[in-house]
Amino acid sequence: MTSDAIVIGGGVIGLTTAIVLAESGRRVEVWSRDAAADTTSAVAGGLWWPYRIEPEEAVGVWSLRSLEVQSELAAAPDETGVRLVDGVQGGLDVAELGPWARELRGLRPSKAEELPRGYERGLRARVPVIDMGSHLAYLRRRLEAAGGTVAVRAVSSLADAGRAAPTIVNCTGLGARDLVPDPGVHPVQGQIVVVENPGIAEWFVAADHSASDTMYVLPQPYGVVLGGTAREDVWDREPDPATAAAIVARCARVHPGLAEARVVEHRVGLRPGRSQVRLEAEELPGGSRVVHNYGHGGAGITVSWGCAREAARLAGG
Repeated sequence: MTSDAIVIGGGVIGLTTAIVLAESGRRVEVWSRDAAADTTSAVAGGLWWPYRIEPEEAVGVWSLRSLEVQSELAAAPDETGVRLVDGVQGGLDVAELGPWARELRGLRPSKAEELPRGYERGLRARVPVIDMGSHLAYLRRRLEAAGGTVAVRAVSSLADAGRAAPTIVNCTGLGARDLVPDPGVHPVQGQIVVVENPGIAEWFVAADHSASDTMYVLPQPYGVVLGGTAREDVWDREPDPATAAAIVARCARVHPGLAEARVVEHRVGLRPGRSQVRLEAEELPGGSRVVHNYGHGGAGITVSWGCAREAARLAGG
């Protein structure tokens, strides 16, 4: 064995976990079926906010730990892809959020003039908005600087990986459905539209956690991400033109200029849905330890560093 740990999965969960392990002095390899640009993380809108993820109490702790790290990374946005941006969650008040909201500095009710037409309440906050392409590239550079490596390599079973290292961390997201296997993991399809920015500086979200259609406007360096959908058990990765048109129409009710904005790109990703995150360790038959870190739903970027630290603790790092 030439490595102390193998992390399976090259999205944001896998890379942050590998970084925490490598920066603690372990020899770490990441094995990923897909290149970073082809992972679900690359399609994500990139807003920090707990969304479609359980269990609530643990998620709050993981989210705040990630917020701390990402706020530090926002000091160098060109390098890390992380910026702190003001925005509004429409249709919410603090009482509807978990205990984590009390720790979110600057969170406050929106004033009437800060709300789009049609919204009577909302919450204003300054949180990370992350350019996922740039951020994934940063994470890989940081991992490699700590001595870790990344290989595009499919894994047929956890037992096979266990023969290559004493510790395995399973960060395969939706892939855990077949690899573990865990039939409780299922896709939550998300479609978004990227358009040229007509002058939007702040983010706006109005998302019911149980709804299949949502609305969000996220300004990014490459344009504005408009969303979206959250369709349970839908495996299709092809953008649907009618769905895209509906997304633009919803967002244009908040920012009318979006109706005429040039479309840059259509994207579809499959969030790894699960009744709750699986973050626990077990022993493989051959004696290796596997730490499971998957099932993060729509909040992988939000909990990434918090879950990475907990996974490293479970791995003995």
